[in-house]
Order: sequence, then structure tokens, then C-alpha cells
Amino acid sequence: MSTQGPEVPSSDQEPDEADVRYEAAKRRAQELQGFYIHLIVYVVVNAGLFAINAITRGDGAWWFYWPLAGWGIGLLVHAATLLRVFSPDWVERKAQEEVDRSKRA
Repeated sequence: MSTQGPEVPSSDQEPDEADVRYEAAKRRAQELQGFYIHLIVYVVVNAGLFAINAITRGDGAWWFYWPLAGWGIGLLVHAATLLRVFSPDWVERKAQEEVDRSKRA
């Protein structure tokens, strides 16, 4: 017996709403997990680059911030896609949130 989640319906059955919501939630959780892994690796690697730069610098210049900034831009883009800022339905979702907010006020 498997405890890996809901059973996948056979091709002749339509998935019920709970299964569809579960799969969407699972995809979202995997996306979030991927972002957290990206963030952790970013912090660890850049801390290491900072340490290398600090130890070997002598009277030279600091350079660690260049990879920090470049990779940081990539991390910000990853966060923006996770927040679905660039998705086609983003404007529609935000508009609906504003409508809901104005109904409560």
C-alpha cells in the first residue's frame, strides 16, 4: 500500500477537484523548495567567496561583490517568477485581490 498521495485517476476518469488542487499545491511546494535551495546555495557560496577575498586580499581590492551582485540578480528573477509577477494572470489575480479588499472595507 502506498502513502505517496492521492491515487492518479485512470485515463477514462476525470480527476476530481481535490486531486487537481493537491497536484497544484504540490507543484507550488516544489517550486518553493527549489527557491529555498537556490537561496541557501547563494548564501553559502558567496560567504565562501567573501572569506577567500578577505583572506587573500592583502592591500588589493575587494572583488567578492561582483559575483554576489550578478548571482543576486538571478536570485531576484527566480523570486519574481516564484511570486508569479511575470505570469499572464498576475494582473487579473491582483485586480481580484483589490476587489475583495474593497468589499471588506
